[in-house]
Amino acid sequence: MAVARQVITALNRNGTDLLGMKNLAVKIADESIVSGSLLTVESNHFCVLKSRGAVLNVYDTGQYALVTPDKPIIGAFVQGFFSGASPWQYEVIYVNRAKLLVSSQGIATTREMAEVSYQVDYYVHVDSKEDALELTTHLPFSGTVIDTDEIAAYAGPAIEQAINAVVQATPLERINEHIAQLLETVKGHLSDFLRVYGITLNDLKVLVLPKDERMRELISLQALGLSAQDAIRYYLALKMADQGLLSAPNAAVGAPFAMGGAVLGTFPLQLGAGTAQQANPPDTPAPNSPWGTPSSDREG
Repeated sequence: MAVARQVITALNRNGTDLLGMKNLAVKIADESIVSGSLLTVESNHFCVLKSRGAVLNVYDTGQYALVTPDKPIIGAFVQGFFSGASPWQYEVIYVNRAKLLVSSQGIATTREMAEVSYQVDYYVHVDSKEDALELTTHLPFSGTVIDTDEIAAYAGPAIEQAINAVVQATPLERINEHIAQLLETVKGHLSDFLRVYGITLNDLKVLVLPKDERMRELISLQALGLSAQDAIRYYLALKMADQGLLSAPNAAVGAPFAMGGAVLGTFPLQLGAGTAQQANPPDTPAPNSPWGTPSSDREG
């Protein structure tokens, strides 16, 4: 014969919380839950009592003696008469009312169709007994818990839509100028979406970065005040320096690299006017070359 369950709680035997910092709701289904069982609700929890899919009551903080439809039959008699199995199945759902951290990631495209990655971190909580009921009504259980990963999966499309509404109309190098608008747009869309599930949105943080590491470095160089052409040249010089090439400073200033008086190579991008200057082809003598003028200009 099963032992009648006298106390129902969301705490483990060692005092730890079943909900913790990741779970928004935990479902306890036990055949020993009958009228007279004591239901304990901690200060950071709500509790929803259900029977065969119907909500019987929603509890705030405190301890309560359950009153269920089997009230006319004493709980202990029910346990003995039915060999430890109650003829009614009850579910106790504990809802976390503390603030929980949720994170969502994804990819968006800018006006030039350049890919950027975004990360949205936000805090949520369930504010009232009515919201706890909305949560258990509209958000299904895939098992015995609803955790923050499931919240992120549900809210992901709403966040992506809000971010694309701003990012797709903004050039890549100007996204940070619109970060305040992006933050407000995401907050409005996400808050409206979560409200349907009885979830209140608190603080929100949005981070948007170019997905390509090369593009991220080029934009960082332009942020120093360099033109797009100079940023490319300095990026090339930095990569050459990482490889230990002696010609890296020459690439930065667009100057030829000489060793022992012999020019070993030239860079077509010349420092000065800010425009590309084509170096003389190797088979065409320069105007002051000791080899004279091209053969087409010689007499006879």
